[in-house]
Amino acid sequence: MKKSDKQVEAYLDIETTGLSPNYSQITVVGIYITNGTCDKFLQLVGEDITGDAVLESLVGVDTLYTYNGSRFELPFINARHKVDLAGLYDHCDLMFHCWNKNLYGGLKSVECQLGIDRRLKEVNGYEAVRLWWRYVNDYDQDALKLLLEYNKEDVVNLKALRDRLL
Repeated sequence: MKKSDKQVEAYLDIETTGLSPNYSQITVVGIYITNGTCDKFLQLVGEDITGDAVLESLVGVDTLYTYNGSRFELPFINARHKVDLAGLYDHCDLMFHCWNKNLYGGLKSVECQLGIDRRLKEVNGYEAVRLWWRYVNDYDQDALKLLLEYNKEDVVNLKALRDRLL
């Protein structure tokens, strides 16, 4: 296989202000792109999150990996930014592969069951919302930094999860 023939994979996770795209916004889009020899990580934050920015971030990607993305990330992005990632990319929702191996629960629970390490054990989705509002309302740069670290850990751990499952 020539270097240019390698599959380009992207791992995607979002942070939001709530569970409904009708009433909530996307605060962070984390994307980890790899082709087996070269890795790139990027995050879109706040007003930088647009449909065009998401698409530009995924140029050259063949397969998109998420955890529960078919029910959360992809519909949320489509509802908020009119980008149908499920229609544009091969999509693999790792949650269903976990279920096939009797691994249930959220991403953090499955990571724990498989021994995938997580540094920010105290941060969860609820805390991610609180961090965002601390950043927005109080200009708390440390809160934003922690939120971005949390999102990065989610995204990078999706690759670790994929490597264990497939």
